[in-house]
Amino acid sequence: MSDAPRTDSLPTVPQPERTPTGSIPTTTGSTRTSTATGAIRTLGSNPATAPIMLHPGDSIPNRRRILYILLLGALTALGPFTIDLYLPAFPVLEEDFQTTAAAIQLTLTGTMIGFAIGQLVVGPLSDKVGRRIPLIVVTAVHVLASVGAAFAPSLELLSVARVLMGMGAAAGGVVAMAIVRDLFGGRRLVVMLSRLALVSGVAPVVAPLIGSWLLTLMPWRGIFVVLAAYGVLMLLSTILFIPETLPVARRQERGGSTVLQRYRSVLSDRVFIGVLIIGGMTFSGLFSYLSASPFLFQQTHGLDAQQYGLLFAVNSLGVVLGVQTASRLAARFGPQWVMAYSTSVLLIAGVAIVVADQLGLGLWGTVVPLFVFMTACGFTFPNVQVLALDRHGKAAGTAASILGATNFGVAGLISPVVGWISKDAGITATTMASVMVGCSVIGILSLWLIVRPRTVGMLTP
Repeated sequence: MSDAPRTDSLPTVPQPERTPTGSIPTTTGSTRTSTATGAIRTLGSNPATAPIMLHPGDSIPNRRRILYILLLGALTALGPFTIDLYLPAFPVLEEDFQTTAAAIQLTLTGTMIGFAIGQLVVGPLSDKVGRRIPLIVVTAVHVLASVGAAFAPSLELLSVARVLMGMGAAAGGVVAMAIVRDLFGGRRLVVMLSRLALVSGVAPVVAPLIGSWLLTLMPWRGIFVVLAAYGVLMLLSTILFIPETLPVARRQERGGSTVLQRYRSVLSDRVFIGVLIIGGMTFSGLFSYLSASPFLFQQTHGLDAQQYGLLFAVNSLGVVLGVQTASRLAARFGPQWVMAYSTSVLLIAGVAIVVADQLGLGLWGTVVPLFVFMTACGFTFPNVQVLALDRHGKAAGTAASILGATNFGVAGLISPVVGWISKDAGITATTMASVMVGCSVIGILSLWLIVRPRTVGMLTP
């Protein structure tokens, strides 16, 4: 992504035994040659027209690639579903535990902080020991914590279980992004990460819809049983279908970096720091909305759980539209320029919610600009991931963990601010959107003062 080529960002391929000429014979009679950067050329009858594969994933058949997208997407969704599936039950939890809305929101904060801490541990660990083992172990922790949450007799124990659930769900998103970076680069990386961003962007919005439907079938504790079952499914899928994409040779290279060196390398990148702030602020605006919306729409506007879930489904269409459009625009114009527009739209939409609420335009005055805000989030998420990961191929797990930890950790700290500033007058669209506007302003300043789009090069093919 920088102006000068970064060969250290290209993943290498394990080197098979070579012939004296340096070529690699294949079982089909053709010959493969490999370069120091990991590029592979398969030589058939006409070597001049043979395709060059710069990354290991370039040789994966389409059917296998689709399977990876589905499984990695499901793993990525485990975190957002863990965080948001129980949002429609907030009023019920408030009544069952005889507590306040702010206290219930703290269980959401604990989950996101646990999620952030888990990613900081899992990401660097996956760079050191490989992707599969941390993914399997931490997902098993999620299953056990979900069972604990289902049977928690008090709000305090539920909060502890929620922190552990967040830590257990951490591996899915960070390892999924690292696996994609192990396999792909350049514009294909944009496409693959856009698929994961679609899941991570839609899942927080769709989860309350599913949660509201589950509440018609079972008490709120049943939601955590469903999450435990989801975790078991992901655990089995990982064991059976997810390969190890980080070979031992790449973990134990001579002069290989330590965890602290990888952190220092990633955090010394100005562009990475800038997009890190943008991602954290965008997620904070999204989760401010998510934490406030159960009370805003169900108590203030009188929607029932099913109507509330339907509202989230409509908003998910905006996220889908944004993510899918962003992947095409980023490949053509550059992710930094797509974010230049999307962050501005975030601010405009947040201000529109405040103005509409002050003018007394009611539910529609909130819902319409909210849809625009969610669409702008969809434009922003995949571009943040691409700019963050494309520059750090050898430390993809570390970079992904910092990105995810910042997104969820900062969002976990900021989202309760809505409840804090609303404690006297109650949660309104104005108090919710005020936090969204503040986050958008910080994101815009980070883009133009830290990332500085004109200094960032275009994506490689």
